[in-house]
Amino acid sequence: MPFLIKNEKKIKSSEITPEKTYLNRRTLIKSLGILSAYTPVSSVLAENDKINQASLTFEKNSKFSTTETVNSFEEITTYNNFYEFGVGKSDPYRYSRNFKPKPWTVSVTGEAENTGTFAYEDIVASNQLEERIYRLRCVEAWSMVVPWVGISLMDFIKKLKPNSKAKYVVFESVFRPNEMPGQKRRILDWPYVEGLTIDEAMHPLAFLAVGLYGRELTNQNGAPLRLVVPWKYGFKSIKSIVNISFEEQQPKTTWNLAAPNEYGFFANVNPEVNHPRWSQARERRIGSGLFGAKQPTLMFNGYADEVSGLYRNLDLRKNF
Repeated sequence: MPFLIKNEKKIKSSEITPEKTYLNRRTLIKSLGILSAYTPVSSVLAENDKINQASLTFEKNSKFSTTETVNSFEEITTYNNFYEFGVGKSDPYRYSRNFKPKPWTVSVTGEAENTGTFAYEDIVASNQLEERIYRLRCVEAWSMVVPWVGISLMDFIKKLKPNSKAKYVVFESVFRPNEMPGQKRRILDWPYVEGLTIDEAMHPLAFLAVGLYGRELTNQNGAPLRLVVPWKYGFKSIKSIVNISFEEQQPKTTWNLAAPNEYGFFANVNPEVNHPRWSQARERRIGSGLFGAKQPTLMFNGYADEVSGLYRNLDLRKNF
């Protein structure tokens, strides 16, 4: 597949985020012994992950970015849902050390002209990397703001040239139970599968992330390649993708199969439709503390102006 490499002015992450200052500050606090007794050890050790991840060269995309304050690197990398490594929020950080995100390839199949197997490095080199600061809203009523680095899913799909039969885009994550201990348990039907309509996938906000905070993704955040769909609940943003398929029929997705009354195919953030076991009307921003005030959940996670047209003729209570 002939990926085109744009010859545009780029800036390094170090020119945007003062990483050295950030790390030195944490090191000083640690050396003075003034880290709170309630600070998780993982939040300190997470700094090592940031050092070990290779830096990325990218452009900052303010058009699609929220102006909200981003969560810290340690909050983003030590509080995760990634059941392949365990169901606890710290399990992905604790148990993803042995996962090997490279070498990595992505297979493209189905109703498209340019199918085949593509190396991760070729995908990254052949697409413009951008930083987009998106809100991430979990169905469990917590949220965070993440400075993702990645590529436009729309631009990527255009190069694959799906045909008129391609009504859905299906994503599949890697299955490696020897490296992903959660897959040794029948928590879900592995490998993890998610999907979007072709119109959703071609929306300018849809994003394939390869990094955060200016560096490559950590294992616990879905290395080396994950989906980010900011107007949907987090479980739609499948991690560690190894296959992308263009299909004519709506796919059977992992959480929709596991609990269809709780996790609909569309999974749009909608404060008016409650989860069967809790309200979705309010959310707690990670970093606000266990007793931090909750804030109202925004329709489509705050992206209603951009995406509501996709669902103009859809009953969002029935198609949740």
